[in-house]
Amino acid sequence: MRVRAIVNPRAGVAPGAARRAVESGRPSWGDYAVLPTRAPGHATELAREAVASGAELVIAVGGDGTVNEVAQGLLGSGAALGVVPVGSGNGLARALRLPLRPAAALAALEAGVRRPIDVGRLNGGLFINVAGTGFDAAVGAAFDRAGQDGSRRGFVGYVRLSLAEIRRYRPPALVLEANGQRRELRPFIVTFANGPQYGSGAVINPGGKLDDGRLEAVSFEYRGSIARILVAAPRLFLGGLDRVAAYGRVSGTRVTVTADTLLEVHRDGDPVEATDRIEVEVVPRALDVVVPAATLADPGGPFTSGA
Repeated sequence: MRVRAIVNPRAGVAPGAARRAVESGRPSWGDYAVLPTRAPGHATELAREAVASGAELVIAVGGDGTVNEVAQGLLGSGAALGVVPVGSGNGLARALRLPLRPAAALAALEAGVRRPIDVGRLNGGLFINVAGTGFDAAVGAAFDRAGQDGSRRGFVGYVRLSLAEIRRYRPPALVLEANGQRRELRPFIVTFANGPQYGSGAVINPGGKLDDGRLEAVSFEYRGSIARILVAAPRLFLGGLDRVAAYGRVSGTRVTVTADTLLEVHRDGDPVEATDRIEVEVVPRALDVVVPAATLADPGGPFTSGA
């Protein structure tokens, strides 16, 4: 089996250790190579080259941004995506229930099974797990700037930036249209969710399925008090967020958001150009991923049953 592992040497807090952990591959992978990225976007180029060389499995070793870039190079190729999570949030890997230790994740991929998942497009650009606008996009932009400046990444750094940003963030008014519904909102966040969670165990879309041909537009409406947001935040990790009064969710295949001001936007945690109009659509079962068999067997997992 021809396998290529594409490694982001800047992902997470211990990228060197992750690189060493994946160097040897797995026993059944007779044709295996590790390819480090050199710059943003390089993972997509490496993935396309891997496909052209006949790779059947291409592994993204990094965070959700690296997964996104590798996936862009695999769409329509027939090659499957594997994930070795070493990023800050690892939202897709957690949804797929892959081990978080690199060596264990490789073993899970070797024994795993292929499964097609949906992907999303936001203003034409691909996202695999979540995209959105609002506070999380503002924090994502600050996190990206901090990483470029050499600041320490990881969950603790993300929390620190979130607490700094929340004191100054004020949500803009916007219009959300999905599934024949039109809502005027001033939301703290709007998340377009393919999977159930952001990452780090923060579940924004409870029960979300990766292969149901739909996306959920999740909003958390700002009601004049940051304190209310902070009180509800633990429910991302403890459960019950969808029972908070400010929480809203609508499912559909297309979503549009418009505003009178530029909105910060992210795709899989990576910031993209600000805009006053966001158009989102789902592309059903467009990408094969390799997942543990136990993930498919679990009726509470991220896949529809019997498909």
